[in-house]
Amino acid sequence: MKIEVWSDFVCPFCYVGKRRLEQALEQFPNRDQVEVEFKSFELDPNAKPYSGQSIHELLASKYGTSVAQAKQMNENVGQQATDVGLNYNFDEMKHTNTFDAHRLAKYAATVGKEKEMTEILLRSYFEEGKLISDHEVLAELAESVGIDRQAALNVLKDEKQYANDVRIDESIAQQIGVTGVPFFVINQKYSISGAQPTSTFLGALQQVWQEENPEQ
Repeated sequence: MKIEVWSDFVCPFCYVGKRRLEQALEQFPNRDQVEVEFKSFELDPNAKPYSGQSIHELLASKYGTSVAQAKQMNENVGQQATDVGLNYNFDEMKHTNTFDAHRLAKYAATVGKEKEMTEILLRSYFEEGKLISDHEVLAELAESVGIDRQAALNVLKDEKQYANDVRIDESIAQQIGVTGVPFFVINQKYSISGAQPTSTFLGALQQVWQEENPEQ
């Protein structure tokens, strides 16, 4: 069974959804026969490097609300994160462009480090307040999961490397009607949109397994 996950590294619900899927897999008897593959999606392809604006100010500007209201919205999201063992630090988050981070994740996949790179990018952004568009930061993160630092820097310095891989993922997302993330596709025909409850993921896994393995 294959699960494709479209997500972005600055999407708060993507990290929550990832954890809920992982919790469902822990309860799924056939988890050893499930492959999870991460796909690129940019929530804001035109995002600039970090401007110094807080995530609260950014959200207030986007939705035309006050900073106080934006903080409340973030606290609500933060509670969902806490419920799955994550500790979002909204005051330190540095919203930025994620294209290079996606390119690096694609490179990581070629050296067997996709899962580790995806996890550390999400954690670095949401919990540690790191600027995940900065090449030195990205190289440091790559090195921390066992990827050669210089190799990572070489990829990041060449804007063409793995750019097409990212664009292909985004093109497929457009073709299948993905307008928001996280978006999960099981065996290329069953989809789950959003950070659904763990029980929803588990139910989908069980249903797909039973439909495709009726003899078992």
